[in-house]
Amino acid sequence: MKTREDVIGYCLAFQGVYEDHPFKDQNWTLMRCRDNKKSFAIVYEREGIFWLNLKCSPQWAGLWRETYTSVIPAYHMNKDHWNTVILDGTVPEEEIRRMIGESYDLVKPKKKK
Repeated sequence: MKTREDVIGYCLAFQGVYEDHPFKDQNWTLMRCRDNKKSFAIVYEREGIFWLNLKCSPQWAGLWRETYTSVIPAYHMNKDHWNTVILDGTVPEEEIRRMIGESYDLVKPKKKK
């Protein structure tokens, strides 16, 4: 997974997800849950490479960062709850998919009791 299209295509497979471009800078693509409008993935190009901000639980944030040098504290986000994955090919695709799934699970609408 190295392109904006790869990330967007994978994210759109999750239930109730849509692509958004809320900023004047079209470089930023947000993937949101339709029912609550919360973002779970933010894709942007920086330094000629695509970067991906993903929400994560604080106990996992450090583990991902320690495991992969291309996972860093999130650019322009809360560093405790968000990581940035630099899509330079060093993080295996299955791990990127796992991180996207975890991010989606953290922000998707909760079922009412």
